[in-house]
Amino acid sequence: MRRIIISLLINGLSLYAASLLVPGIVLEGVWPALLAAAVLALANTFVKPVLVFLTLPVTIVSLGLFIFVINALIFLLVSRLVAGFQVNGFAAAFWGALVTSIVSWILHLVF
Repeated sequence: MRRIIISLLINGLSLYAASLLVPGIVLEGVWPALLAAAVLALANTFVKPVLVFLTLPVTIVSLGLFIFVINALIFLLVSRLVAGFQVNGFAAAFWGALVTSIVSWILHLVF
């Protein structure tokens, strides 16, 4: 349980960092950040594997780079589901997903 809470807090911090670094991402407080982190975790657990499976030929042809597109689409989906978390366009979603992944990875290494 402790690991889940720490992971949720780290993901919330990484979403906050993305909102500071990427123009087009708006996060309206702590609770939307934590809720968006939870929904993002659920989407990455349940929706992403289905999308990866369905787009496997494109992913193989692109040498795995299409995964970045899938991450951006998941990021956009979460922004549509969570009030207080807004992503304006695909480019912001792409860079936001990338920044969130990198910051989350670094924070997981630290903690």
